[in-house]
Amino acid sequence: MGARNPAKYALPLQVAAVCYRRRGSSAEFLLVNTNGGNKWTFPKGAPEANMSHSQAAEQEAWEEAGAHGHIEPRHFHIYTHSKGVFWKPPGVQEFAVKAFLMEVEHAGHPQEGMRNPTWFSPEDAKRTLAKGREVKYARELQTVVDRAIEEILRPSGAGTPARLPIAPRTL
Repeated sequence: MGARNPAKYALPLQVAAVCYRRRGSSAEFLLVNTNGGNKWTFPKGAPEANMSHSQAAEQEAWEEAGAHGHIEPRHFHIYTHSKGVFWKPPGVQEFAVKAFLMEVEHAGHPQEGMRNPTWFSPEDAKRTLAKGREVKYARELQTVVDRAIEEILRPSGAGTPARLPIAPRTL
């Protein structure tokens, strides 16, 4: 029997901007409606060939949520996401999603209509992200929120560099 080709079984990749703003000792998350409008998600999409993955995630945040801010250059988590339903062609497609933290400095109008960007507390975000999803994918998204909170609230000197204040951008 020949060797299995791992690339044949790899999931297609997407990138997500996990947009947040600090609120005292916690944070809030900016979620958007899915294209169909019946579920909520993080701004995400396919990576662009001419951008780093973090730049592509930052672009998705701007297009889908109207959010601008500081995005971390490295992903903090990878999760599995699905699109579609088994009873309608082409069926369910799974994706591996690289999640990048983005501290939002300004939220305006999204480029894409019907996205309804809305801020949620961590618990409300987890509850909202789970609605209308299979348990497996709901848990994946709830884990993203938990991991994001760990990263955002991690004290400096706890194994990772402290987050530096964001310098204003000049154009």
